[in-house]
Amino acid sequence: MKFTRVFAFMALAGLAGSAFATNGMFSHGYGMKSKGMAGASTASSDDAFGGANNPAAMAFAGNRLDLGVDLFSPIRETAREGGNFPGSAESDANYFLIPEFGYNHMVSDSLALGVTVYGQGGMNTDYPSGQINCGAGPANMLCGSGALGVDLMQLIIAPTAAFKVAPNHSIGISPLLGYQKFAATGLQSFQGISSDGTAVTNKGNDDAFGYGLRIGYMGKFGAVSIGAAYSTKVDFDEFSKYKGLFAEQGDLDLPENYNLGIAWQATPELKLAADYQRINYSGVNAIGNPSANSLAGNPGMGMDNGSGFGWADMDVWKLGAEYKLNQQMTLRAGYSYADSPIDGSEVGEATFNIIAPGVIEHHITLGMTYTTATGDEMTVAYMHGFENEVSGTNPFFGGTDTTKMYQNSLGFQYSWKM
Repeated sequence: MKFTRVFAFMALAGLAGSAFATNGMFSHGYGMKSKGMAGASTASSDDAFGGANNPAAMAFAGNRLDLGVDLFSPIRETAREGGNFPGSAESDANYFLIPEFGYNHMVSDSLALGVTVYGQGGMNTDYPSGQINCGAGPANMLCGSGALGVDLMQLIIAPTAAFKVAPNHSIGISPLLGYQKFAATGLQSFQGISSDGTAVTNKGNDDAFGYGLRIGYMGKFGAVSIGAAYSTKVDFDEFSKYKGLFAEQGDLDLPENYNLGIAWQATPELKLAADYQRINYSGVNAIGNPSANSLAGNPGMGMDNGSGFGWADMDVWKLGAEYKLNQQMTLRAGYSYADSPIDGSEVGEATFNIIAPGVIEHHITLGMTYTTATGDEMTVAYMHGFENEVSGTNPFFGGTDTTKMYQNSLGFQYSWKM
């Protein structure tokens, strides 16, 4: 009954929560222990978030239930210098609650069954209107009417099975069942370059279901553990209400990605971990297509080769440390780095990404876990994403557009060992 009620809460809360984006569309980590170590968790097995990190880790996780929530605060600003319509604006959407949930059950010494539920995504902005006048009265920063922004909410449910093929080696598999909801406002200036100008903006919420697969391996070699995981693209249905906005008639998928990790128990108290993650944004036309594709008579937005956000593939490097201070208290810290998928070098790239500014490169994290007398755990994790900005030429109005962002998050997780 405890599991059923918590899972129902997570499913509903996940739909209400907004997308979490620190490495483009991806979080810096999943589960508060991972987040406290900047996401360096591919070779760790101390929680039930294997469906998001490495399914094989669940074979070593034991019987447990993890319930967490993050207060995520991305601060976004945009400005235009020169050109016909200079101005600046700040996004009003600054605070989001991001729930997550993990459950694992050891069916036998070798077989684990569980489920991970987590938020995913990365395009939530809400810029007020009235900063500039494009000739027909006050307008938003892209010369549209009313508030400018997009709202993307995504939920991934990952049932997981993990099996020990040997006492210290395991493999795992997680089908990825996805749901996403999207809305856009204030993009009227894009209607003239779309293949369907009636399906670009202010169409209300649209939703889509999708599916994918994550597989993983984990091995323990004395004090050293290694892990590897691969996720296919999560293939979603098209957003029919926005088929004139996203390339491939409204098809917005989650990109293929993989991660490799190593963890070293240097002393009984100290563990060091490192991860590498690759996110292939170029494999999703709506994200990876160059922003200039629909300009100057090229294929209209919404077509297969229409404009995307121009995001490049992303390499993420993560380092984490965990120190067991005593039987009750464990401390964590981490650092991660990734080149921004947006660099502003393409024509229109900085302009299109006013509504999706995934520009953060450097993160630092801190975390701690307190173990109660009954063996339950209370975990806290903090993240700061340092401010970064991109600039580029605005192909519509002239001048230079600059978008910048910094982020903070503070999360809490309670874990029951069963």
